[in-house]
Amino acid sequence: MRTTLALEDTLAGELKKMALETGKPFKQVVNETLLLGLRQTAHRPQAYRLKPASLGSLRAGFDLDKALQLADMLEDDALAGKLEQRK
Repeated sequence: MRTTLALEDTLAGELKKMALETGKPFKQVVNETLLLGLRQTAHRPQAYRLKPASLGSLRAGFDLDKALQLADMLEDDALAGKLEQRK
């Protein structure tokens, strides 16, 4: 099949260099390179899927709708714990 393909200058240069080094025609190097790329793309592993896991129930007195309030409370608890350790 005959088609027109626009290649970036750097890519065309690399393909021409490969053709010179291997002694193969430019057309053959382009076809082999494209075929190799297509085969590698076709054999990609499937996307990783993470199975959800339960983190347990929410502690009494905490409301997840108020995340900033929860973060403040946890920070206060941690700070109080550090201050208790200093005594």
